[in-house]
Amino acid sequence: MSDTLAYTAEQLQTIHDLVARYPHPRSALLPVLHLTQDAFGYLSMEAQQLVADTLGLRLMVVREVVTFYTMFRETPAGKYRLEVCTNAGCTLNGAVELVRHMCETLGIKVGETTPDGLFTVTEVECAGACGGAPVVQINNVYHEKMTPEKMDALIAEMREEAA
Repeated sequence: MSDTLAYTAEQLQTIHDLVARYPHPRSALLPVLHLTQDAFGYLSMEAQQLVADTLGLRLMVVREVVTFYTMFRETPAGKYRLEVCTNAGCTLNGAVELVRHMCETLGIKVGETTPDGLFTVTEVECAGACGGAPVVQINNVYHEKMTPEKMDALIAEMREEAA
């Protein structure tokens, strides 16, 4: 088991309650991964091992899920996670250009975090909001029909909020 990471008593109770809902602990893996990422900021190998140990799973089972879904992060992210949907609908409506603009504005590449630790830009698969394409999720809040100008305004607002 992990030597430095540990769940709180409250988190362990939540995990216990989740596991009790299902016929097998593996069925609780997604919500436990979300809980763990929220608790520790990202899913380091140590955090993934903690999940595996807690649910009685092999680490590889946890890794398969973590590496499949774009919602799980294996590295620390900025205070503001700017996740741009680049699936077909969003791409046809300017998502690629929007990503390029965001990266140029922030001086980083996709997957990187700004030196001040404020922003991380990533591309994600379908956000399920094609009618509002292109879509940017900022810390899991959807912003639809985004343009470079709207994104610049949001970035300025977030910088001000962080100051």
